[in-house]
Amino acid sequence: MEAVPRAGVVLVTRWLAALFAVGTVLLTAGGAHAAPAGSAAPAGSAALAGSTPGAGSTPAADAPSQSAYLAEQLRRNPVYISDQLPRAVPRSTAPAFAAEAKRLHVPTYLVVLPFHTSGGPDSGLLAGIHDRLGRKGLYVSLSEMGLMDVQTYGVSVPGAQDSQTATTYEMPMDATPREEFRHFVDVLTSGQANQRADKARAAYGGAYNSHEPPALHTSQTDREDQSFLTGVAVTGVPLSALLIAKYAVRRRRLRREEGEAGSPGGRRWPLLELGALALAGLLAFTASRVFDDTTTGDGSVPTAADMRARVDRVAEGLRHDPLYVDPESPSSLDAGRRAELRKRIGALPLPVLIAVVPTSTDDESQGDEDRLAKALHDRLHRDALFVFTEPTGGGIEIVNYGTPVDSAYLYGRPRDLVYADPTTGPLGSQLDKLVTYLSKAPKSPHAVQPYPPRPAPDPAAEQRLPGLFSGDFRAGLFIGGLAALLLFGLVVAVWALARSLARGRARSLAAAAAPVQPLQSWLRRTAREEVAALTGELEPATDLPEQARRRAWECLDAAALLVDGDSDGLIDDDATPASLACAIVLARAGRAAVREPSAAAHICHRNPLHGTAVERAPKPPAGSRRAPRGPVCAACLETPGEILRLYGADGSGRQGYGPYPQHPGPLASLAKGAGIDQLTREVRESFGVH
Repeated sequence: MEAVPRAGVVLVTRWLAALFAVGTVLLTAGGAHAAPAGSAAPAGSAALAGSTPGAGSTPAADAPSQSAYLAEQLRRNPVYISDQLPRAVPRSTAPAFAAEAKRLHVPTYLVVLPFHTSGGPDSGLLAGIHDRLGRKGLYVSLSEMGLMDVQTYGVSVPGAQDSQTATTYEMPMDATPREEFRHFVDVLTSGQANQRADKARAAYGGAYNSHEPPALHTSQTDREDQSFLTGVAVTGVPLSALLIAKYAVRRRRLRREEGEAGSPGGRRWPLLELGALALAGLLAFTASRVFDDTTTGDGSVPTAADMRARVDRVAEGLRHDPLYVDPESPSSLDAGRRAELRKRIGALPLPVLIAVVPTSTDDESQGDEDRLAKALHDRLHRDALFVFTEPTGGGIEIVNYGTPVDSAYLYGRPRDLVYADPTTGPLGSQLDKLVTYLSKAPKSPHAVQPYPPRPAPDPAAEQRLPGLFSGDFRAGLFIGGLAALLLFGLVVAVWALARSLARGRARSLAAAAAPVQPLQSWLRRTAREEVAALTGELEPATDLPEQARRRAWECLDAAALLVDGDSDGLIDDDATPASLACAIVLARAGRAAVREPSAAAHICHRNPLHGTAVERAPKPPAGSRRAPRGPVCAACLETPGEILRLYGADGSGRQGYGPYPQHPGPLASLAKGAGIDQLTREVRESFGVH
């Protein structure tokens, strides 16, 4: 139902209501030998809506037609609310409807009836009421489904029909009749009824339009969803934040030296947990302010008088007559048929009370005939066989209160005397068949008393919403915890994947910038590029600290001595791989000093082409056989890389690649832990420069 536009539902229900009303009239005409087809009055005329059909006769004094009865009620008060809808439209809300009607500044006559008896634009109900009442004004019909019909008689109310159309489309499914009427008055008094109707049709009236205006009230289902969502948020969000924050802190601590395990970073964990608890409390507080509805509906709560009004009315009718026909509903029983039924009921060997009244979930019994029978029995203080049936025909319900009749016989009655059957015929024929069936009921040695029905739900309790932190809130807490764990696992997996990709990219870049076995051509080209880059970066850097400037210039001078002995700006032809590699290392160290004056003063001893080191390992304990570990770069700190291998001759004169410490020259000193400054000194000393 939620996927169907409300306007479509209302239009279909109006058509059904009109069909029920007209069908009842036709059944009556057929049951009372009405005039032939073609002689009946047109729909909306007094003959159709204001009189009891049947050979053109006037309604009997004890059987007023629906329109006559309602006209008489409106003569006393221009707002009439049926007593059959206390849960949806309490009669005590009539002053609120009257206050809205006064805003129209035109005589307004309003009836609120159950859906199946409220008619529609083609039912002629309002026309019949007007004919009986004889007063000019705006006539409005409402049901628990909303606005049913609007008609004007003898007055000019521009935009009345457009206001009805706009209200039908603009109001959501959960709008109450009181809210519908208020909206109708708002549109009608706005002076823009035509524009509102056109806009509403365009927004919600398309053939393929399945959406409708947002709901006005928080339903029980909405509250369950809100409780569940709140539970998910209260646990999911803080727990996710806590797990991710702890993971980040742990990753950060792992990068620190072992001696810093007791640093302030380790004391932040309780703060993170307290922060998570505070966040959970904040989310719960915010949810309680956002989802702050405590009741559903428009706040109309029926009084005790509202809840007993229909029972009192029906009981009063049955106290004087064994056949009570609801005067608010169209009925196919004319005066003659009623008199005949009364006579037959009186001749039965057991007391029988027949109530021809509609039932719905919005009445005081919530549509339960057992509850209605108990209420009537308590009012009448007499045992009887209570029979209930719908005024427009349908199923028949029997409740036995204290009569000596065989219960199995009552329950075994034919199907058409239990359920609605379109082949049964008019209501009068169905009741005739029932009376005949009851006349043959076998006696029981004991009077039967039914089991007391469960009390009807309290209407005020029905409107109360459960607390936000109840119901599905616990399920939400559990799901929120699971969601937090899943999210944390996803974050860890994504983080690990990102680190792996970044590490792979870093390795690729490092492999390109620092090969393990560089070719002679690569060394010559890279040495030329690095020395040129250092020269270009150093000249404009005038604001460097003195120590950084001195280191950068010394690195440039040492690199030039190694590869450009004749100072012509070109790489010497006789430059060895060890000299070229050392020049590259010095040029990169100089550039590091220019870009970051506080850069480390050591080079990665695994592969000097990696650049400056980030850690210098402590010396091993005294007496340890383990060799001291030299400074390494960030990559080698996590995963030690391969030793740089350069091409050259070994001790026996054979050519090939060997570890860089085996090659003659200053570069080999880096394997022993020499720093940048020591390397530049050794280069100068090797060339006799002081």
